[in-house]
Amino acid sequence: MASTMSTTTDDIDFMKATIRLARRNLGRTGTNPSVGCLIVRDGQVVGRGVTAPGGRPHAEPVALAEAGELARGATAYVTLEPCAHHGATPPCARTLISAGIARVVTAVVDPDERVNSKGHAMLREAGVVVETGLLEAEAGHDLAPYLVHKSLRRSFVTLKLAVSPDGLLGLRGGRQVAVTGTEARTQVHLMRAEHHAILIGAGTAIEDDPELTCRLAGLEDRSPQRIVLDAHARLHAGLKLVTSARETPLLVAGPVNPALADSGAEFLACEYADGRVALPELLEDLGARGVQSVLVEGGARVAEAFLAAGLVDRIALFTGAWRVGDGVDPARHVVSPITAATPPKGYGLTSTGAFGQDRLHIYDRA
Repeated sequence: MASTMSTTTDDIDFMKATIRLARRNLGRTGTNPSVGCLIVRDGQVVGRGVTAPGGRPHAEPVALAEAGELARGATAYVTLEPCAHHGATPPCARTLISAGIARVVTAVVDPDERVNSKGHAMLREAGVVVETGLLEAEAGHDLAPYLVHKSLRRSFVTLKLAVSPDGLLGLRGGRQVAVTGTEARTQVHLMRAEHHAILIGAGTAIEDDPELTCRLAGLEDRSPQRIVLDAHARLHAGLKLVTSARETPLLVAGPVNPALADSGAEFLACEYADGRVALPELLEDLGARGVQSVLVEGGARVAEAFLAAGLVDRIALFTGAWRVGDGVDPARHVVSPITAATPPKGYGLTSTGAFGQDRLHIYDRA
């Protein structure tokens, strides 16, 4: 949507700060998006708010509570259109009006049918100056899981790949090979903390025996739900994912496996195509459960399947610094479906980063 405003440098700076604030609770706000709100009066921030863990309270009342009477006549910067419907709390648009806010600047219109420009209309009818579309693309990048979930009724998919310079994801059999270094793996743990779920295939679960948790100090409680595609009930009780299922939820997409009966794992009845879990239906089922964002971590067949089905919304492509296939039988090579030199069609490069010797390229669906 085109901007409805004539922006100033201050407006842009304050919205950038609001977008950064909203990132604080990514992945922690349930089915509500993590929204940021700044209350600004006479060029000074007098109130800050971000959607609380679990989704309540919303960002606007948190920021207004901090601002107090200084909110009267001030400007509110909000990354997403204020809600217009009564739920557990009054509409945020009405709360802004009651607080005496004179101007509201937003980045993204809320596609929720209960809102979808109704919040903006409510503000305007009360005499509040409303300007929309400021840094829409930047704010929309972080809000993408919520926007896709509301618009397409499915989970948003980020495909994470770690590729060596010789185009490999790893080696089959034997000891697991680290493609990237410590700094890049730390970034992956942060990405896990920002998603509702992590997904891998049964083959990766059995061969690599990963934990798929967030193991950064202070973020251990932000490990998302683990999902394993297991159409043929191959998982066994000794795997780390299974033995930790009571501490960190494990959802098995496939038939009930009697071998995991006492593990605490949950099973999701699925549709199948060619002997594999049908991915479009799976994402719809996960979306219906409130899972807005899924980080697909492996393996190669799973990555190829999501790409082939057109279900990847974002790609996080890490490129390591050293080759892993030299001197190894090519039959053991696990080849990546894409590399930085061969990016997928239909995606645009939206950001790059360096983590130690490794590089990260983020691609978003065009």
